[in-house]
Amino acid sequence: MKPTHIAAIAAIALGLTATAALAHHSFSAEFDVNKPITLQGTVKRVQWINPHSWIWIDVKKPDGTSEEWGIEAGTPNTLFRLGFTREALPVGTEIVVSGYEARDGAKRANGRDMTLPDGRKLLMGSSAGNDAQSK
Repeated sequence: MKPTHIAAIAAIALGLTATAALAHHSFSAEFDVNKPITLQGTVKRVQWINPHSWIWIDVKKPDGTSEEWGIEAGTPNTLFRLGFTREALPVGTEIVVSGYEARDGAKRANGRDMTLPDGRKLLMGSSAGNDAQSK
């Protein structure tokens, strides 16, 4: 193989690696450890995707209206290892989620743990890190 081909392949590989690394965000860039939040709502949909799964819930406000919140969770593989399966969270399930609010004020949170109707508490694979987990 010619040196120019090797250099081109190496450059492409490096570019793809850098793009993947930039696509993943840090917790502190999007969520605020100083803004813990607890949300009670009804599961609207669950997205089992990488790099983070998302749980969308309808949360009732004091005036009786509801608003949709997106809860960021760990990867599907991380959730599975924590004992969380798709079957554990069907649409319509009432849950309580503790986590951290989005920095930009959007109706999003990074989930730390979730309590199911039967009282089971499941960790959500939060990307918050140890400092946030201990607060």
